Amino acid sequence: MEQAFIIMQIGNPELDRVCAEAIVPALKACGFDPKRVDKHNEGGLLKSEIVRFIEGSEIIVADLTNERPNCYLEVGYAMGVDKFRNLILTARDDHNQDSPKYQPGSAKVHFDLIGYDVLFWNAANLLAFRGELEKRVKRRLSIIGRTGGVAASAWDKDWLDRHKLAARAGLSKAGLTGLVEIRHALSPPKPTGAPSELLQAAEEAQIHTFGWPIGVVLHTDQRPRPVSDGILAEIPAPDSYDYWCLRRNADFFLLKSLFEDTRRHGCIFYDTRIIRVTEALLHCARLYTRLGVPATSVVHFAIHHAGLKDRVLSKAVSGGGLNARKSIEEEIGTEIQFTLAEMESDLPQLVKKLISPLLELFDFFKLRDQEYARLVDGFVAESSRS
Repeated sequence: MEQAFIIMQIGNPELDRVCAEAIVPALKACGFDPKRVDKHNEGGLLKSEIVRFIEGSEIIVADLTNERPNCYLEVGYAMGVDKFRNLILTARDDHNQDSPKYQPGSAKVHFDLIGYDVLFWNAANLLAFRGELEKRVKRRLSIIGRTGGVAASAWDKDWLDRHKLAARAGLSKAGLTGLVEIRHALSPPKPTGAPSELLQAAEEAQIHTFGWPIGVVLHTDQRPRPVSDGILAEIPAPDSYDYWCLRRNADFFLLKSLFEDTRRHGCIFYDTRIIRVTEALLHCARLYTRLGVPATSVVHFAIHHAGLKDRVLSKAVSGGGLNARKSIEEEIGTEIQFTLAEMESDLPQLVKKLISPLLELFDFFKLRDQEYARLVDGFVAESSRS
């Protein structure tokens, strides 16, 4: 069933009733599965869940009653990702400045949306509102056509598959098996950069704090090279392997051998994994900032670890296994979404969301939030001095 998303003030009894008695039934009558973030959050970061709902919904009903800033922000985001044609605006009838019910100085539909077609409702006649909303949704669908409710992917699968194949072949040639893949891409609109601009941004985005940096830029024969759609670097070494590419539209892919294999083969260091993911997120933010990407841009970020089977969980700083916690799984991946602005306040939680599925493969191992925060904050402090 195709998805519809409802934007409205949360926790208001009157609006809860409007939603339950009018908006949800109207959307279901049109063949949609209505979602509201407070009722259908899947445990992710709230802002990222809202972005996912907006981008993946065929119809978005946004109620502007009570002038809630978050509602206007979400409407603005929908417009910014070209979902305005999927958007239907509603509000209580006393918010209509052309209505005799409107009281000057009271809540209203803001001036920047007042020129758009807003469907006003009366709490005393929700049946009529439900019927009119249903008709409006069907008319909108007849104009825009149904697309199946699937948002355009931020990922270019052909581009990713091509580089994954090349990188894994290089890793195998180097005689290594353990790896981490990191990829990130932006929701539209995406930037366009010349190879020289990409190289400068990549060089400035490096964080020289922990070993060989993510997206390392060398000034040797292994330096990044310009290719038709961006820049590419492949760096084989006696005990490590790096492959990364940055596309003109700022899509990024990296495959890197595991640091653990240079220190203690057959292990996964949980502190190293947390620090590496922290570095990868900061590298992503630095890269996009230097490419002029706005802080409100949505980032799709994924990480994939492979070569895990029979490895033992350990800690780099002290060594030794953690009660022989071993993985019976070969690989695992996690994908999240966030805005660049969210990263500053949510960094430890973003790291946890990306790393906790990996750690749980090792006999359900879990870390406290305080440990994530300690490791993340410690790396941030070190990187700020580099």
